[in-house]
Amino acid sequence: MPPLTKLVDKLTITFLVDNNIEWFTQLPPGFTHEVKQHLTEHDPPLDPVTGAPLLDFENYCCGAHGFSALIETQVDGNGESHLTLFDTGPESRSIARNVASMEVPLERVERIILSHWHSDHSGGILSFLGLRRDCIKDISESTTIPTEEFTYAPCVVDLHPDRPIARGIAPNGKLIGQLNPDPTFEEIKALGGVVETHKEGHAVADGAIWVSGEIPRATEYEQGLLGAVRFVNKEWVPEEHIMDERYAAIDVAGKGLVIFSACSHAGIVNVVKDAVNKFKRPVHMVIGGLHLATPDLTDRIAPTVDFLANKLRPAPTYVLPMHCSGFKAKVALEHALGEGCVPAGTGIRVEVSGDWKAEKTLFAPTIGT
Repeated sequence: MPPLTKLVDKLTITFLVDNNIEWFTQLPPGFTHEVKQHLTEHDPPLDPVTGAPLLDFENYCCGAHGFSALIETQVDGNGESHLTLFDTGPESRSIARNVASMEVPLERVERIILSHWHSDHSGGILSFLGLRRDCIKDISESTTIPTEEFTYAPCVVDLHPDRPIARGIAPNGKLIGQLNPDPTFEEIKALGGVVETHKEGHAVADGAIWVSGEIPRATEYEQGLLGAVRFVNKEWVPEEHIMDERYAAIDVAGKGLVIFSACSHAGIVNVVKDAVNKFKRPVHMVIGGLHLATPDLTDRIAPTVDFLANKLRPAPTYVLPMHCSGFKAKVALEHALGEGCVPAGTGIRVEVSGDWKAEKTLFAPTIGT
Protein backbone atom coordinates (compact mmCIF):
# COMPACT_ATOMS: atom_id res chain seq x y z
CA MET A 1 0.00 0.00 0.00
CA PRO A 2 1.51 3.39 -0.99
CA PRO A 3 2.09 6.10 1.61
CA LEU A 4 -0.95 8.22 2.43
CA THR A 5 0.24 11.43 0.81
CA LYS A 6 -1.42 14.00 -1.44
CA LEU A 7 -0.41 15.06 -4.92
CA VAL A 8 1.29 18.44 -4.73
CA ASP A 9 0.22 21.23 -7.05
CA LYS A 10 3.27 23.45 -6.48
CA LEU A 11 6.66 22.81 -4.87
CA THR A 12 9.25 25.50 -4.16
CA ILE A 13 12.69 24.63 -2.78
CA THR A 14 15.26 27.13 -1.51
CA PHE A 15 18.65 25.69 -0.67
CA LEU A 16 19.82 27.36 2.55
CA VAL A 17 23.01 25.40 3.24
CA ASP A 18 25.25 23.44 0.89
CA ASN A 19 28.98 23.04 0.32
CA ASN A 20 28.66 24.77 -3.04
CA ILE A 21 27.88 28.30 -4.21
CA GLU A 22 26.87 28.41 -7.90
CA TRP A 23 26.15 31.78 -9.52
CA PHE A 24 26.88 31.50 -13.23
CA THR A 25 26.16 28.08 -14.75
CA GLN A 26 23.09 27.96 -16.98
CA LEU A 27 20.26 26.27 -15.10
CA PRO A 28 17.12 24.52 -16.41
CA PRO A 29 13.69 26.19 -16.43
CA GLY A 30 12.32 26.58 -12.92
CA PHE A 31 15.76 27.10 -11.33
CA THR A 32 16.77 30.60 -10.20
CA HIS A 33 20.27 31.72 -9.19
CA GLU A 34 20.79 33.46 -5.85
CA VAL A 35 22.10 36.70 -7.36
CA LYS A 36 19.05 37.13 -9.60
CA GLN A 37 16.76 36.78 -6.59
CA HIS A 38 18.66 39.49 -4.70
CA LEU A 39 18.66 41.91 -7.63
CA THR A 40 15.06 41.44 -8.72
CA GLU A 41 13.11 40.42 -5.60
CA HIS A 42 14.96 41.43 -2.42
CA ASP A 43 14.92 45.23 -2.68
CA PRO A 44 18.71 45.55 -3.14
CA PRO A 45 20.58 48.59 -1.83
CA LEU A 46 21.31 51.28 -4.41
CA ASP A 47 24.65 52.98 -4.93
CA PRO A 48 24.25 56.62 -3.78
CA VAL A 49 26.29 57.95 -6.70
CA THR A 50 25.14 55.86 -9.67
CA GLY A 51 21.74 54.72 -8.42
CA ALA A 52 22.52 51.17 -9.59
CA PRO A 53 21.52 48.14 -7.50
CA LEU A 54 24.51 46.83 -5.56
CA LEU A 55 25.76 43.27 -5.50
CA ASP A 56 25.73 43.24 -1.70
CA PHE A 57 28.19 40.36 -1.15
CA GLU A 58 28.42 41.17 2.56
CA ASN A 59 24.88 39.89 2.96
CA TYR A 60 24.72 37.09 0.39
CA CYS A 61 24.71 33.40 1.29
CA CYS A 62 27.78 31.47 2.42
CA GLY A 63 28.63 27.83 1.78
CA ALA A 64 29.26 25.29 4.54
CA HIS A 65 29.85 21.56 4.78
CA GLY A 66 26.29 20.46 5.35
CA PHE A 67 22.81 20.62 3.92
CA SER A 68 19.56 22.47 4.48
CA ALA A 69 16.58 22.98 2.18
CA LEU A 70 13.46 25.07 2.77
CA ILE A 71 10.51 23.25 1.20
CA GLU A 72 7.23 25.01 0.39
CA THR A 73 4.35 22.75 -0.62
CA GLN A 74 0.91 23.62 -1.91
CA VAL A 75 -1.61 20.86 -2.41
CA ASP A 76 -4.41 23.01 -3.78
CA GLY A 77 -3.41 25.70 -6.27
CA ASN A 78 -5.56 28.21 -4.42
CA GLY A 79 -4.97 26.80 -0.96
CA GLU A 80 -2.57 27.41 1.89
CA SER A 81 1.08 26.51 1.47
CA HIS A 82 3.25 24.89 4.15
CA LEU A 83 6.91 25.62 4.92
CA THR A 84 9.13 22.76 6.09
CA LEU A 85 12.87 22.82 6.75
CA PHE A 86 14.79 19.69 5.80
CA ASP A 87 18.04 19.69 7.82
CA THR A 88 19.79 22.81 9.17
CA GLY A 89 23.45 22.69 8.17
CA PRO A 90 26.50 22.21 10.40
CA GLU A 91 26.49 25.14 12.82
CA SER A 92 24.79 28.33 13.97
CA ARG A 93 26.35 30.92 11.66
CA SER A 94 25.70 29.66 8.12
CA ILE A 95 22.01 28.95 8.74
CA ALA A 96 21.55 32.36 10.40
CA ARG A 97 23.31 34.27 7.62
CA ASN A 98 21.56 32.42 4.81
CA VAL A 99 18.09 32.61 6.36
CA ALA A 100 18.53 36.39 6.55
CA SER A 101 19.99 36.59 3.05
CA MET A 102 17.12 34.64 1.46
CA GLU A 103 14.52 36.53 3.53
CA VAL A 104 12.95 33.37 4.94
CA PRO A 105 9.64 34.01 6.76
CA LEU A 106 10.76 32.21 9.91
CA GLU A 107 7.41 32.47 11.64
CA ARG A 108 5.81 30.35 8.89
CA VAL A 109 8.16 27.37 9.16
CA GLU A 110 6.05 24.66 10.76
CA ARG A 111 8.45 21.74 10.96
CA ILE A 112 12.13 20.84 10.91
CA ILE A 113 12.86 17.36 9.56
CA LEU A 114 16.26 16.01 10.58
CA SER A 115 17.50 13.44 8.07
CA HIS A 116 19.89 11.79 10.54
CA TRP A 117 21.95 12.41 13.65
CA HIS A 118 25.12 13.93 12.20
CA SER A 119 26.05 17.46 13.21
CA ASP A 120 26.61 18.70 9.65
CA HIS A 121 22.82 18.30 9.37
CA SER A 122 21.67 18.98 12.94
CA GLY A 123 24.13 21.72 13.92
CA GLY A 124 21.83 24.61 13.00
CA ILE A 125 18.66 23.40 14.73
CA LEU A 126 19.07 25.46 17.90
CA SER A 127 20.16 28.56 15.99
CA PHE A 128 17.14 28.30 13.71
CA LEU A 129 14.71 27.83 16.60
CA GLY A 130 16.21 30.81 18.40
CA LEU A 131 15.89 32.98 15.30
CA ARG A 132 12.30 31.88 14.81
CA ARG A 133 11.42 32.63 18.44
CA ASP A 134 12.99 36.10 18.22
CA CYS A 135 11.24 36.80 14.92
CA ILE A 136 7.82 35.97 16.36
CA LYS A 137 8.58 38.10 19.42
CA ASP A 138 9.55 41.06 17.24
CA ILE A 139 6.39 40.73 15.14
CA SER A 140 4.15 40.47 18.20
CA GLU A 141 5.73 43.54 19.78
CA SER A 142 5.32 45.64 16.66
CA THR A 143 1.72 44.76 15.80
CA THR A 144 -1.46 46.36 17.06
CA ILE A 145 -3.46 43.17 16.61
CA PRO A 146 -4.68 41.76 19.97
CA THR A 147 -2.44 38.98 21.29
CA GLU A 148 -5.22 36.38 21.27
CA GLU A 149 -5.67 36.98 17.52
CA PHE A 150 -1.96 36.94 16.77
CA THR A 151 -0.45 33.54 17.39
CA TYR A 152 1.89 31.21 15.53
CA ALA A 153 2.04 27.48 15.91
CA PRO A 154 5.21 26.18 17.57
CA CYS A 155 7.79 24.54 15.31
CA VAL A 156 7.77 20.75 15.35
CA VAL A 157 11.21 19.11 15.23
CA ASP A 158 10.84 15.73 13.55
CA LEU A 159 13.57 13.31 14.71
CA HIS A 160 14.50 9.67 14.68
CA PRO A 161 14.32 8.55 18.33
CA ASP A 162 17.78 6.91 18.37
CA ARG A 163 19.94 9.93 19.22
CA PRO A 164 23.58 8.90 19.74
CA ILE A 165 25.76 10.07 22.61
CA ALA A 166 28.52 10.72 20.08
CA ARG A 167 29.61 9.73 16.59
CA GLY A 168 33.05 9.72 15.05
CA ILE A 169 35.21 8.57 12.17
CA ALA A 170 37.74 5.74 12.59
CA PRO A 171 39.26 4.66 9.26
CA ASN A 172 41.05 1.33 9.63
CA GLY A 173 39.80 1.18 13.22
CA LYS A 174 41.73 4.24 14.43
CA LEU A 175 39.62 7.14 15.75
CA ILE A 176 40.66 10.42 14.11
CA GLY A 177 37.82 12.68 15.18
CA GLN A 178 34.40 13.07 16.76
CA LEU A 179 31.54 15.08 15.32
CA ASN A 180 30.10 17.93 17.37
CA PRO A 181 27.29 16.75 19.67
CA ASP A 182 23.78 16.82 18.24
CA PRO A 183 21.28 19.02 20.07
CA THR A 184 19.44 17.30 22.89
CA PHE A 185 15.70 16.98 23.16
CA GLU A 186 15.84 19.27 26.20
CA GLU A 187 17.74 21.99 24.32
CA ILE A 188 15.22 21.86 21.49
CA LYS A 189 12.28 22.16 23.88
CA ALA A 190 13.93 25.07 25.71
CA LEU A 191 13.84 27.10 22.48
CA GLY A 192 10.17 26.36 21.86
CA GLY A 193 10.57 23.36 19.57
CA VAL A 194 8.06 20.53 19.86
CA VAL A 195 9.94 17.24 19.72
CA GLU A 196 8.34 14.46 17.67
CA THR A 197 10.21 11.18 17.32
CA HIS A 198 9.37 8.81 14.48
CA LYS A 199 10.94 5.49 13.66
CA GLU A 200 8.32 4.70 11.01
CA GLY A 201 7.41 6.55 7.84
CA HIS A 202 4.81 9.28 8.14
CA ALA A 203 3.23 12.15 6.19
CA VAL A 204 3.60 15.79 7.22
CA ALA A 205 2.78 19.26 5.83
CA ASP A 206 -0.91 18.44 5.41
CA GLY A 207 -0.01 15.18 3.70
CA ALA A 208 2.32 16.73 1.12
CA ILE A 209 5.66 15.35 2.39
CA TRP A 210 6.53 11.74 3.16
CA VAL A 211 9.26 11.24 5.76
CA SER A 212 10.62 7.73 5.42
CA GLY A 213 11.23 5.21 8.12
CA GLU A 214 14.46 3.26 8.22
CA ILE A 215 15.73 2.61 4.70
CA PRO A 216 16.08 -1.04 3.60
CA ARG A 217 19.69 -1.92 2.72
CA ALA A 218 19.33 -4.06 -0.39
CA THR A 219 22.10 -2.98 -2.77
CA GLU A 220 25.25 -5.05 -2.43
CA TYR A 221 27.80 -2.30 -3.13
CA GLU A 222 26.19 0.29 -0.86
CA GLN A 223 27.81 -0.56 2.46
CA GLY A 224 27.21 2.59 4.48
CA LEU A 225 29.74 5.09 5.83
CA LEU A 226 33.05 3.26 6.00
CA GLY A 227 34.87 3.84 9.28
CA ALA A 228 31.83 5.27 11.08
CA VAL A 229 31.76 4.64 14.84
CA ARG A 230 29.39 5.38 17.70
CA PHE A 231 30.10 5.83 21.42
CA VAL A 232 28.21 3.14 23.35
CA ASN A 233 28.81 1.95 26.94
CA LYS A 234 32.03 4.00 27.24
CA GLU A 235 33.61 2.67 24.06
CA TRP A 236 33.60 3.32 20.32
CA VAL A 237 31.84 0.64 18.27
CA PRO A 238 31.51 0.29 14.47
CA GLU A 239 28.31 1.74 13.02
CA GLU A 240 28.65 1.99 9.26
CA HIS A 241 24.98 1.69 8.35
CA ILE A 242 23.63 4.81 10.18
CA MET A 243 20.17 3.24 10.47
CA ASP A 244 18.53 6.43 11.76
CA GLU A 245 18.90 8.08 8.33
CA ARG A 246 15.65 9.06 6.61
CA TYR A 247 14.73 10.62 3.28
CA ALA A 248 11.79 12.83 2.32
CA ALA A 249 9.65 12.49 -0.79
CA ILE A 250 7.07 14.74 -2.43
CA ASP A 251 4.75 13.59 -5.23
CA VAL A 252 4.11 16.41 -7.70
CA ALA A 253 1.10 16.03 -9.97
CA GLY A 254 2.10 15.11 -13.51
CA LYS A 255 5.81 15.02 -12.62
CA GLY A 256 6.35 12.33 -10.01
CA LEU A 257 8.59 12.06 -6.98
CA VAL A 258 11.00 14.70 -5.75
CA ILE A 259 13.33 12.85 -3.34
CA PHE A 260 15.50 14.56 -0.72
CA SER A 261 18.41 12.41 0.49
CA ALA A 262 20.62 14.62 2.59
CA CYS A 263 23.66 12.33 2.86
CA SER A 264 22.77 8.91 1.42
CA HIS A 265 24.65 6.83 3.97
CA ALA A 266 22.02 4.22 3.13
CA GLY A 267 23.06 4.54 -0.52
CA ILE A 268 21.13 6.65 -3.01
CA VAL A 269 20.17 3.52 -4.95
CA ASN A 270 18.60 2.06 -1.82
CA VAL A 271 16.83 5.37 -1.19
CA VAL A 272 15.38 5.59 -4.71
CA LYS A 273 14.42 1.90 -4.76
CA ASP A 274 12.54 2.29 -1.48
CA ALA A 275 10.67 5.37 -2.69
CA VAL A 276 9.77 3.75 -6.02
CA ASN A 277 8.63 0.55 -4.31
CA LYS A 278 6.46 2.49 -1.89
CA PHE A 279 4.90 5.03 -4.26
CA LYS A 280 4.93 3.17 -7.61
CA ARG A 281 5.59 6.56 -9.21
CA PRO A 282 8.29 7.86 -11.58
CA VAL A 283 11.12 9.93 -10.11
CA HIS A 284 11.21 13.54 -11.26
CA MET A 285 14.13 14.78 -9.18
CA VAL A 286 16.79 13.37 -6.84
CA ILE A 287 18.27 15.98 -4.50
CA GLY A 288 21.05 16.02 -1.92
CA GLY A 289 24.28 14.42 -0.86
CA LEU A 290 25.07 11.15 -2.61
CA HIS A 291 28.06 10.39 -0.37
CA LEU A 292 30.45 9.40 -3.12
CA ALA A 293 33.21 11.95 -2.50
CA THR A 294 35.90 10.10 -0.57
CA PRO A 295 38.50 7.91 -2.34
CA ASP A 296 37.30 4.74 -0.62
CA LEU A 297 33.88 5.19 -2.26
CA THR A 298 35.07 5.76 -5.83
CA ASP A 299 34.12 2.25 -6.92
CA ARG A 300 30.48 2.99 -6.05
CA ILE A 301 30.22 5.85 -8.55
CA ALA A 302 29.90 3.83 -11.76
CA PRO A 303 27.13 1.45 -10.60
CA THR A 304 25.27 4.33 -8.93
CA VAL A 305 25.32 6.42 -12.10
CA ASP A 306 24.36 3.37 -14.17
CA PHE A 307 21.34 2.79 -11.94
CA LEU A 308 20.12 6.39 -12.16
CA ALA A 309 20.80 6.81 -15.87
CA ASN A 310 20.02 3.37 -17.27
CA LYS A 311 18.38 0.91 -14.88
CA LEU A 312 15.68 3.21 -13.48
CA ARG A 313 13.03 3.74 -16.14
CA PRO A 314 12.06 6.42 -16.77
CA ALA A 315 15.31 8.02 -15.60
CA PRO A 316 14.95 11.02 -13.28
CA THR A 317 14.38 14.29 -15.13
CA TYR A 318 16.95 15.94 -12.86
CA VAL A 319 19.60 14.82 -10.39
CA LEU A 320 21.03 17.50 -8.09
CA PRO A 321 24.23 16.05 -6.57
CA MET A 322 25.01 18.25 -3.57
CA HIS A 323 26.85 18.32 -0.22
CA CYS A 324 28.93 15.10 0.01
CA SER A 325 28.49 13.90 -3.60
CA GLY A 326 32.02 14.78 -4.69
CA PHE A 327 33.54 16.10 -7.93
CA LYS A 328 34.06 12.72 -9.62
CA ALA A 329 30.43 11.70 -9.06
CA LYS A 330 29.19 15.01 -10.45
CA VAL A 331 31.33 14.64 -13.57
CA ALA A 332 30.09 11.07 -14.09
CA LEU A 333 26.46 12.10 -13.65
CA GLU A 334 26.86 15.02 -16.06
CA HIS A 335 28.41 12.68 -18.62
CA ALA A 336 25.49 10.23 -18.28
CA LEU A 337 22.58 12.65 -17.84
CA GLY A 338 23.74 15.80 -19.62
CA GLU A 339 21.59 18.76 -18.61
CA GLY A 340 19.69 16.43 -16.31
CA CYS A 341 22.59 16.78 -13.85
CA VAL A 342 22.10 20.21 -12.27
CA PRO A 343 24.88 22.01 -10.33
CA ALA A 344 22.66 23.28 -7.52
CA GLY A 345 23.99 25.07 -4.45
CA THR A 346 23.25 27.45 -1.62
CA GLY A 347 20.78 30.21 -2.47
CA ILE A 348 19.32 28.57 -5.57
CA ARG A 349 15.54 28.33 -5.77
CA VAL A 350 13.70 25.56 -7.60
CA GLU A 351 10.03 25.70 -8.59
CA VAL A 352 8.16 22.58 -9.70
CA SER A 353 4.59 23.08 -10.88
CA GLY A 354 2.05 20.30 -11.13
CA ASP A 355 0.65 19.29 -14.50
CA TRP A 356 -2.76 17.71 -14.09
CA LYS A 357 -3.13 16.84 -17.79
CA ALA A 358 0.19 14.98 -17.75
CA GLU A 359 -0.87 13.22 -14.55
CA LYS A 360 -3.23 11.06 -16.61
CA THR A 361 -0.34 9.64 -18.63
CA LEU A 362 2.18 8.89 -15.86
CA PHE A 363 3.04 5.24 -15.44
CA ALA A 364 4.74 3.14 -12.80
CA PRO A 365 8.54 3.06 -13.12
CA THR A 366 10.61 -0.06 -13.62
CA ILE A 367 14.02 -1.05 -12.28
CA GLY A 368 16.20 -3.13 -14.57
CA THR A 369 18.76 -5.68 -13.45
